[in-house]
Amino acid sequence: MENAWMSIIPFLIVIAMSIWLKKIMPGLVLGLLVGALLVEANLLGGAQETVTYVVNTLSDKSNIQIIAFLYLFGGLVGMMTISGGIKGFSEWIGGKIHSQRGLLSLIWLTLPFTFMMPMFRIMMIGPVIKSIMEKMKLSKKRVGMTMDVSTESVIVLLPVATAFVGFMISLVDSGIQKHQLDASAYHIFLLSIPFNFFAIVTLILGLVQTFWSSSKKEDEPKKQSNDAKKEEPDYHKMGRKKELSMVKAQPWNLIVPLFLLLGFSLFLLWQDGNEKGADSIFQAFSIADATFVMLLAVFITLVITFIFYMLRRQPIDETIYHFFDGGNRLMQAIILLVLVWALSLVAEDLGFSLFISSTLGSFLPAFTIPAVIFVIGAVVAYFIGSSWGTWGLFMPLGITLATVTDSSLALTVGAVFASGAFGALASPLGDTTITTASILDMPLVEYARYKLKFASICAGIAAVLYLAVGFFIV
Repeated sequence: MENAWMSIIPFLIVIAMSIWLKKIMPGLVLGLLVGALLVEANLLGGAQETVTYVVNTLSDKSNIQIIAFLYLFGGLVGMMTISGGIKGFSEWIGGKIHSQRGLLSLIWLTLPFTFMMPMFRIMMIGPVIKSIMEKMKLSKKRVGMTMDVSTESVIVLLPVATAFVGFMISLVDSGIQKHQLDASAYHIFLLSIPFNFFAIVTLILGLVQTFWSSSKKEDEPKKQSNDAKKEEPDYHKMGRKKELSMVKAQPWNLIVPLFLLLGFSLFLLWQDGNEKGADSIFQAFSIADATFVMLLAVFITLVITFIFYMLRRQPIDETIYHFFDGGNRLMQAIILLVLVWALSLVAEDLGFSLFISSTLGSFLPAFTIPAVIFVIGAVVAYFIGSSWGTWGLFMPLGITLATVTDSSLALTVGAVFASGAFGALASPLGDTTITTASILDMPLVEYARYKLKFASICAGIAAVLYLAVGFFIV
């Protein structure tokens, strides 16, 4: 295609508008509209093409399964939240904490019970941690960073039972289909996990900081906290906290559905892969239809959990209300995903793969691709503050570059996921950063700057690792 260069225009629009508006959704809509107009150069035709691209993404069987999984997963989290499961567990274990190191350790120990979604974890453990730390002389910034590091750096590395998994697999699958690669999206996703160097380095250094570094208190004048409180309050979050504070503590209401979800996810992955002729557990997980299996696992868990809550006399109306409330909280991620899918279709029709292969792919050495993708993606992620948005923007570019240069696909996919993880941890616009600062009464900008130094060191180490590993395996 002579005009293949126009395929990057929609992506440039999305990145520029996301940095300018500090939100990714408007840029995705405008990028899609402009891309459709480039395909069909008149207003009515462009509008028709836009709708057609969206409808095509929604008519894909795998895409619908991902959307259903995300909504049902959010609904399950909403049910577990209002049932008092997290509150009961946190209050029980919180009563056993009597030291600064014990408090930081508690943040990590709650992970097996709160790993499903970052915002869910922060909002559930945050108030409990705050009530305990008020009795101790411990830096709010250090506690907040421990909460955020133990959330983003771990959840992004888990292969099942998180809201991230379905989204991540769908992006990989979209790239595989466009380039007609003979590979399983879930298999590539599993192989990419050890190559998410930023998350792994952050996790290691975060643990070192928790268990081996000194517990020297950092001065945080009361005036700063008071200044932070002058900011306009988030009445939605205030109402949410008030609502949750009235929930009766019920630890088993968390433990039962959590283990059901994990158990069904692992068993069904193994069963589906085994029926397809797998010779080992890892191979079974690799060749299983992960999107359908995850949807099936969360559906079965939902049904059993609903019955379990009924037997424990949880009001049915309340359970149903919070199921829909939880699902609706993931609608933004679902809409974002649909727009990303549609934008990728537009870019391909404009010749995106051809343009990348004839430009960047022609002069960038293959071993540098993962490092370049990570660094550029991390910079963009910092300005837009969205791991989901960063992954959606850079996965098509990463897979295309890896394909045309014969770079390692798993390493490049890992680099894309790592770039989004950096933005989620370091950006002052990240959901977890904003929520943690709000719960612990910290000035948002100061807290983000405090985390940026740590995140930048981890990112520098990760970039070097991508260059070194890329050089040896490409």
